[in-house]
Amino acid sequence: MTTLAPSGVSTTADALRRLYFGRFAFAIVWAAVTFPLARDLTPLTVALLVIYPLFDVAAAVVDARSSRATGTPTLLYVNVAISLLAAVGLAVAGTSGIPAALRVWGAWAVVAGLVQLLVAVSRRKMGGQWPMIISGGISVLAGGSFIAAASADNPVLTNAVGYAIPGAIFFLISAIRLSRGAKGN
Repeated sequence: MTTLAPSGVSTTADALRRLYFGRFAFAIVWAAVTFPLARDLTPLTVALLVIYPLFDVAAAVVDARSSRATGTPTLLYVNVAISLLAAVGLAVAGTSGIPAALRVWGAWAVVAGLVQLLVAVSRRKMGGQWPMIISGGISVLAGGSFIAAASADNPVLTNAVGYAIPGAIFFLISAIRLSRGAKGN
């Protein structure tokens, strides 16, 4: 027996599926470009670090617009504000060195991870959200590790850049799992 999902859920699931595929592709390409440059904090590296939360802003705006039919997008707008602050913070921290950049990146990962976790929990009934729940939890833990790593004798950005890869994989898994929701099954 096939039960059709309400059209708002189906439409939102389809939009999220496309968004998650896009987020997967961006994160993989961003990590591949940024990783070899992460040894030093150059203007290019700082620009790439700033671009990542700015992409998160754009993705959260698209997400908020597409998910109005299934609930309030308040947490997504919180994520927009957090990611905008992170982008500005990274631009400023980039002039102070790797430890400052790691602290900002870590704080952003913690707060954005909590928001992602809460949004995914609220969307459980839509399906395909367990990868996002896990990813949000991992982001909180990873953010704490980036903040701690900033105090190391020789802090590096490579772990912060590598953080994008598991996130990308979780977006891919969630996008695949949402395919069923997008079809209304």
